[in-house]
Amino acid sequence: MSHGRFDNPVVATLTGILDIFRKQDLSDRLSDTDRIDGKTCLITGANSGLGFALAVDLARRGGNIIMACRRQIPEAGEKVKKLSGSENVSMRHLDLSDVESIHNFCNQLEKDSVKIDLLILNAGVANPKATLTSSGLDEIFLVNYMSNFMMLNLMLVNGTLPNLTCKNNRNTNDPIPRVVFISSDSHQGSSYIDYEEFGEFSHYGIKKGMNNYSYYKLVLNTLAVEISRRINTAKTDVSFNVICPGPVNTNIVRSAPWLVRVILRGIFSVFFQSPKKAAKAVVYMGISPDFEGKTGAYLHMFNNKKMDPKVYLEEEGKKLWEHSSRVWKRIDDNANVCGSQFKL
Repeated sequence: MSHGRFDNPVVATLTGILDIFRKQDLSDRLSDTDRIDGKTCLITGANSGLGFALAVDLARRGGNIIMACRRQIPEAGEKVKKLSGSENVSMRHLDLSDVESIHNFCNQLEKDSVKIDLLILNAGVANPKATLTSSGLDEIFLVNYMSNFMMLNLMLVNGTLPNLTCKNNRNTNDPIPRVVFISSDSHQGSSYIDYEEFGEFSHYGIKKGMNNYSYYKLVLNTLAVEISRRINTAKTDVSFNVICPGPVNTNIVRSAPWLVRVILRGIFSVFFQSPKKAAKAVVYMGISPDFEGKTGAYLHMFNNKKMDPKVYLEEEGKKLWEHSSRVWKRIDDNANVCGSQFKL
């Protein structure tokens, strides 16, 4: 059976607090004058927390911001405009727990001829128990992992994420598009991916729910490495990089039991970084020349680091791609995996 690094929220929180006090080697590599003028930036889960802070920061730096959310439309977008001083902010509905919503979102981007320069996969949930979605998948599996697999493939196939591998619509004179996966260093030490339970719904409680958060970050990181391996066969076509922004004071524990929620929110508010501060390292990875053409990188806040060794195993990446493709095709008649050359 799969397991993550932590099954105790207090231990996980204390580990996160220690990270804040570590030296940040690259923190001086981002300045307030770094710009992303005219570039299209799409951020999932951008209506609150880290995603909202990223939208404000990137809008201030001249980006054309697309906030992909299922709530607070258009209120959150209006707040971003006011705080950033930029009108180049729009919101689009996206419910990552709904397969049809994912298709509608990607289809509309294609219809509107949107071309993404920076995609930040930020949205995630931390559920205390199993939650069945309309597709038959557990919500944390679908939102935190499978939806990202689907969206990336759909955007590569339809050219919303310009590329030469699947759509052949990228101008080689333009900067290479970047994808940034928001992850967590809690993925370190999680188990190998269990393919007997992969994509299968089963009931569980808070201990397994806590485990699942870090476990699915390992799964997500394995995807980041594998898709980079497949898309960037000769040279970098699309950059796929991963970052842990460190402990952030967000509302991710909103589904936790009442007492746990009260305790953790108190700790978060005192010890964890504000979303605004945590966003800086993500912005650095997203816009800095240091990451131009770079793929497969991992930052833990402002420090270069290696992910869990299992993430880099080619055989693990291949198995994940194959099983993800099969799950998608099982639940969705419109599944469209990038590249017919990627045989199952």
